[in-house]
Amino acid sequence: MATTSRRSDEERDDDRRRAAAAAQIRQFPDPVLKQRAREVEAFDADLEALADRMVGLMYDAHGAGLAAPQIGLLRRIFVYQGPEAEEARALVNPEVVEASDERDVDGEGCLSLDVLLRAGHQVPVERPLRVRLRARDVAGNEVEVEAEGHEARILQHELDHLDGVLILDRAERPARKEAMRVLREALDAE
Repeated sequence: MATTSRRSDEERDDDRRRAAAAAQIRQFPDPVLKQRAREVEAFDADLEALADRMVGLMYDAHGAGLAAPQIGLLRRIFVYQGPEAEEARALVNPEVVEASDERDVDGEGCLSLDVLLRAGHQVPVERPLRVRLRARDVAGNEVEVEAEGHEARILQHELDHLDGVLILDRAERPARKEAMRVLREALDAE
């Protein structure tokens, strides 16, 4: 019996951490989410602390990635956790240097569209299956990341946030209308 109670306490703690993280993440239609982030110029302890904070928020919110605009900072940095990666990574001033012609449509969620996540609604988005990004790490060292499948999708999703683009902007018209309907209904119910 004590095991069940302890598990419930752990679940409640996780729910509290998730809610606290979600409260720090900007939600649609916040205008900052539609703005292009500025290049990062200073690679210092503050940038490293920001990346660490973002990783913590991403984990607490149960996300696969988090971009600085999602916490109200118009800086070109995002963090993500690839499916195969042991640790989360931060990419600063990322840019796509190569994308495959082969594309795929798959459902995506977004921490800035938490209402859709809570409703279990994903938005179908078409993206290249493989990408190669050039970026810097938080120390300012140049890095390249090659990814395919789900990891490539995460990278492109987070890079979109740095350009002020949401999954709603990438969705085909019928999918966008359905997502907007779910958003309106959920917000009206709150």
